[in-house]
Amino acid sequence: MTNLPDISIGVISDTHGLVRPEMRQELHGCDLILHAGDVGAPDVLDELRAIAPLHVVRGNVDCGVWADALPMTLEVEIKGLRFYLLHNINQLDIDPVAEGFDAVIFGHTHLQHDEERDAVLYFNPASAGPRRHTLPVSMGRITIEGGCLHREFIQLAP
Repeated sequence: MTNLPDISIGVISDTHGLVRPEMRQELHGCDLILHAGDVGAPDVLDELRAIAPLHVVRGNVDCGVWADALPMTLEVEIKGLRFYLLHNINQLDIDPVAEGFDAVIFGHTHLQHDEERDAVLYFNPASAGPRRHTLPVSMGRITIEGGCLHREFIQLAP
């Protein structure tokens, strides 16, 4: 018998109006999706919600009535672990350790970031949207197994 993860979380950011077929494929089977902003268009939200429950924050390119409904930050509890979502890590105005968060999920830079500091994971999946210069096009997956966070980057475009 195979040990399956307790939960699988698709982590994306900076879609900028694009839902790549590769991203859609990787998200199928995820129990939920965290989107760290710069959605780019409301139809992206509809497509993602059709795949799995979605938690999303607003990014700096998200504007209009549809985007006004998105929070700037979001706290999500998953299997007893606390996640803090925001778009731009430079706008982090809380102390994640003092507030009891296990992970901070962010985007904006279009660069992959995976770091643990003081038992808090800081994770940026890079951009899942249109390629920007030579920056990576990727998403992330976080699995929770036995209360532990395991994470990986998934390349979406060569």
